[in-house]
Amino acid sequence: MVADPVSLPTYRLVAGARRLDRRIAIGYTDAMRLSQSDFLQVVRDAPLVSIDLIVHDRAGAVLVGLRTNPPAKGFWFVPGGRIYKDERKAEAFARIARSELGLDLAEREARFLGVFEHLYPDNAGEVPGFGTHYVVLGYEVRLLEPLTKLPEAQHSAYRWLAPDALCADSQVHPNTKAYFL
Repeated sequence: MVADPVSLPTYRLVAGARRLDRRIAIGYTDAMRLSQSDFLQVVRDAPLVSIDLIVHDRAGAVLVGLRTNPPAKGFWFVPGGRIYKDERKAEAFARIARSELGLDLAEREARFLGVFEHLYPDNAGEVPGFGTHYVVLGYEVRLLEPLTKLPEAQHSAYRWLAPDALCADSQVHPNTKAYFL
């Protein structure tokens, strides 16, 4: 369950979540992906737009995962993902919440924190000579119930950190710390 971003005490299921999940499953997982070489050309030439989810538990701790892929490989980072070409922001939010958290969650159930920029010296293909530039839409989500199973596609481990501990931890990526500074 997720706390309502305005009043924070209740959670409502997303009315269209099943429809969105079906659309995500057939519409965006394969058809909207670029080949590795085309994707790396985009990374080389343009910024990527993504969504990060700053997830708090009832005690206020923040969920971070240990990244297994570049950029930010080996650092603790908040869950998130890229917005695909022709994917609406609300659809991307629902897809990312489902794939990164296992939750049916709508954008309206989160609090928009703002636009952030993430610059990395490396890229997903680990090709030398260029980095990755993200323009990130940050959203805060407050959980009322614990997450039961977190995906391991992008993260090898997860942990919950209080914001002050997160900011003090040298293994938490600076781009994650920026949400709290």
